[in-house]
Amino acid sequence: MCITQDYDETLAAYFRSIRKIKLLSKEEEENLARRVAQGDEKAQQRLVEANLRLVVRVARSMWNPGLSLTLADMIQEGNIGLMKAVQKFDGTRNIRFSTYAVWWIRQAISRALINTGRTIRLPHRKEQLMKTMY
Repeated sequence: MCITQDYDETLAAYFRSIRKIKLLSKEEEENLARRVAQGDEKAQQRLVEANLRLVVRVARSMWNPGLSLTLADMIQEGNIGLMKAVQKFDGTRNIRFSTYAVWWIRQAISRALINTGRTIRLPHRKEQLMKTMY
């Protein structure tokens, strides 16, 4: 068996496993967000698990074969962004968690692409400055 076939099977197994996780209603999100704010780790885990499909969707939309990261790496970076979104989410505002989390997911993936895309890594602020200059 070749490495790419093992890789594809692993990714397919991950997709099958997250497909089984039940999505949350707005009320469940608000309840979990309150519990996360109080320090409940199980609520934090449930909120992350329920939104893993969102990470896959965002990573797939940003991925193409010429990038420095594989799809699995982009999903992993997106998961890190999702965990940050769970910690910072304010459930008292009238906004769905997925709307809030997508920005953190995109930021985490974008930063990972920037950090791995160059031979010499530039700090984020320098990268932004160069974009405005040219």
